[in-house]
This record gives sequence, C-alpha cells and structure tokens, in this order.
Amino acid sequence: MTWLQRYRVRHYLRNSIWIWPLLSMIAALLAVNCLHALEKRMGWESSIQPSTAQAILGTMASSLFTFIVFVCSALLVAVQLASSQLTPRIIAIVFRDPITKSALVIFVFAFTFTLAVLVRISTSVPLLTSYMAAYGSMLCLGVFIYLIDHVGKALRPSGALWVVASQGRSVISSVYPRRMSDIPVPSAAPSLDLDRKPNAVVLSDRDGVVLAFDTTGLVALAQQADCVIELVPQVGDFVARGDPLFRVFNGGATLSSEAICNSVAVGQERTLEQDPAFAFRIIVDIAAKGLSPAINDPTTAVLALDQIHHLLRDVGSRCLDDERVRDRSGQVRLHYRTPDWVDFVQLSVTEIRQFGGSSIQIARRLRAMLENLILSLPEERACLLRQELNLLHRFAERYFAEPEDRALADMSDSQGVGGGRRQHSMERMGNEARQK
Repeated sequence: MTWLQRYRVRHYLRNSIWIWPLLSMIAALLAVNCLHALEKRMGWESSIQPSTAQAILGTMASSLFTFIVFVCSALLVAVQLASSQLTPRIIAIVFRDPITKSALVIFVFAFTFTLAVLVRISTSVPLLTSYMAAYGSMLCLGVFIYLIDHVGKALRPSGALWVVASQGRSVISSVYPRRMSDIPVPSAAPSLDLDRKPNAVVLSDRDGVVLAFDTTGLVALAQQADCVIELVPQVGDFVARGDPLFRVFNGGATLSSEAICNSVAVGQERTLEQDPAFAFRIIVDIAAKGLSPAINDPTTAVLALDQIHHLLRDVGSRCLDDERVRDRSGQVRLHYRTPDWVDFVQLSVTEIRQFGGSSIQIARRLRAMLENLILSLPEERACLLRQELNLLHRFAERYFAEPEDRALADMSDSQGVGGGRRQHSMERMGNEARQK
C-alpha cells in the first residue's frame, strides 16, 4: 500500500462519523452471542416474566432508535447554526471530535444490544444480558446529558477558538520544530538554485487542495534517482489538473511520475495536518464574521485575537526556514514552501484591522497584541510588527474624528475595553520573556 492510499484511509476514518457506530453494531451482536452462550451454560435465568421483559426491552429498543435519530438531527442543526455564526470551516473539526463519536458508538451499541437480547427471550429471560440491556439504556441517558454539555461548550466561540488554536499549536511545532534560541544547524551543502530550468516537470492529475505530502518518501525517491525534487504548490494551495505539481533538478531520469504523485495528497478542502496557516485562517474568519455588520460582535473578534496573539508568539519564536530536506549524507533532496513571518502577520492582522477599523475595542486589543509581541519576540521579528502598529495608528486617525476617541483607540488593552490597567504588567512580562 502506497503512502497516498494509507493517507486516504487514515483521513477517511478520522473524518467519518458512521464507521465506528457501524462497527459497534457488530460488536454488540458478538457480545450478546458470547454472553448468551455463557448464560445457557451456567443456567442463569431471571425471575422476571418473559412478557414483562419483552415489553420493557421492546420499549427501550424503540426509544433508543428514536433517541439516536433525535441526537443526530439535533447535532446537525447545532453544527449548521454554529457554522453560520462562526465559520463553515469548523464543521470538519466538530465531526472529528472524539467525544461526539464515542457517544454515538455507545448509543448504537446499546440499541443493537437491546434488540439482540429481545429476540432471544422466549419462555425464559436471560439474566446477565437482560440486565445489561436495561442498565445500558440508563447509561445512554447519562452519556446524552454529558454530550449536550460538551457540544454546547465546544460550539461556543471561545470553545471553537480554543480547539482550533490547540490544533494550530500542534501543527506549528511539527512544521517548524526548531526555535530561534536553539543552536543553528550548520549547512552541509550549498544553496540550491531553483530559478534555472528543471530537468522534468510532473503535472497534477486531479483537481483539489494540497493537504499533505510524504517528506520521507520523497527524499527516498530523490535519493534513489540522484536528483532534487521541488514541491511547487504550498500546502493549502489549490491545484488544477495539468498544473505543475513537482519540478525535478539535477538528474531524475529514472524517477517515476506515478510514484512521486503518490507522495502528495490532494483533497476538497484544507486541513490542519501540515498547514499551520489554516489555523490562523479559521480564527481570522471567526473574527471577521463577528465584525460583520449583520452580527456586530466585536467581543468574539477579541476572543479570536487572544488566540492569534499566542499563536503568533509561538510562530515568531521559531525558525521558519526549514524548507530543504537533506538525506543522511547532507545532500539536499527535497524543497518545499511554507508560510514565512510576513505571511503569518499579514494573515493575522490585516483583515481584522480593516473590518474592525471603526471599533475602539478591536484597535486597543490589536495594539496590545502588537506591543506585547514586539517586547517578547526577537528583534528581527519586531520590524514588521512596528509597521503594523504604525498602520493601526493611521487607521485610528482615519476612523475616529474626535480626539478623545483617537486617544482611547491609541491605548493598549488586553481586554479590548476594560483591561488597560494591566498593560504595565504585560509589558513587564514581555521584557522578562525577551531577556530569557
């Protein structure tokens, strides 16, 4: 099985919500068969009348079926409402939630188990399985209450932003593993000239967004063919059929186009697996939706800036140049592109500043974020942040005619409005972080 096939299977299992409930049905049938055989061998029978047990378990089975349909329908409605309020990009994240999947597995398992026990009741009532079916329905009620609490918290703006930011921190650490404070890795080979004409160009055979690629596999292919492979699109870019997907330099006559194409995954929409900018994109979209005239909720945008602030601090402290992968001998074998510091800052600040230009709350929170990042990040990151800070000041002069409003907009506030007194302590913490 190729890397692409393994990736597609893993991606489908991770994003599908029906597979594990289906497997739980099979597990329930096997469990009833094994337990019923044990009951017959041990002679375990309940003193409950068969007609009573049939009535109770039949009611439970029909109620569980209705209950499952209701939960799925309510979950779909809740996700659609949340996506319209926040951003459609969170739908995939919700359906990948392990708690939601586990709850559906328990519901379907209990329904199938109860139904399988019901058909085995004739002149006597099995003791173990009947009691397990009855108490399983009570367990479903408890899981349902917990699921409502979990989904209600997860679909709030703060919960959705926290989930996206948490996944964003994970992908940032995987794409940019080295911090700027670490010992620099010495260069073992000269820089690669990618401006000259390549020996070969591999075209995309399908439409879609670049989701991920197999770094180890591409390096191995390049080493076998004694060449350098360049992945032309960046992860997250859309490629059409016939667009350049790879360029090959310094040989590669024996390189198979099919093998190299099986090392990159192309799908319908971006994912967070190898795309750190997508986390910023989702959070900025939530902020932009909150700043739209139809919703007019700048506090949601402030919550988004809280997460962007810490993600930018994490990105700004890392080396963003790990785009050349070498083999064991130190020879460059793979080149790919990742977002740089300019990309992250512009993505994080530009749209929120434009959409929230008339909001004092957004101007103050943006200023607090930029000033704190200038203090806490290395000096080479601060130049662009100072430019954004100057641009923010010009926006305040344009949008606020009254001098009192301009003075308020030019103040730093970690809460947007109401937290200005704490700014001195934030500056002090920023200075301490920079000294460390």
